[in-house]
Amino acid sequence: MNERRASSGSVVVVAFATVVGSVAACQKQAPPEPARVVAVPAAAPAPPAPPTPATPAAVPAPAAAAGTRVEVAVTEEGFVPSRIPAKAGVPLTLVITRKTEKTCATEILFKGQEGKTDLPLNKTVEVVYTPKASGDVKFGCAMGMMIGGTIAVAG
Repeated sequence: MNERRASSGSVVVVAFATVVGSVAACQKQAPPEPARVVAVPAAAPAPPAPPTPATPAAVPAPAAAAGTRVEVAVTEEGFVPSRIPAKAGVPLTLVITRKTEKTCATEILFKGQEGKTDLPLNKTVEVVYTPKASGDVKFGCAMGMMIGGTIAVAG
């Protein structure tokens, strides 16, 4: 240590050796390690959520509930088939093709129902009829000269 006297006569002690020794001791220590970048493996993706069950409204209705389709030909003999089974309240689609000029059935109508549908030659026309009650429903040409067939409606 060094001593010095100040002009006032007091002694000032400088602890130079202690400070230098501390600095030297710090320098002798191993330098701190640089920060290391470590790759962390990516987390595995979360398993998919279990499927939710379909609600009854999302399930399509069976084809039978959509109604019945019947192919009908208009020939020189009339409507073929001439008797068609149906069920009350269930739509019936007649897929009609007029195949002859020798007929008055150029249109179709249903007894007790307003309106008629044209039946062009060699073109398929779909006519949807929903019977309301059980019994026989007559259908045929618009002139009423050739009643072509019957829809037999079960209750």
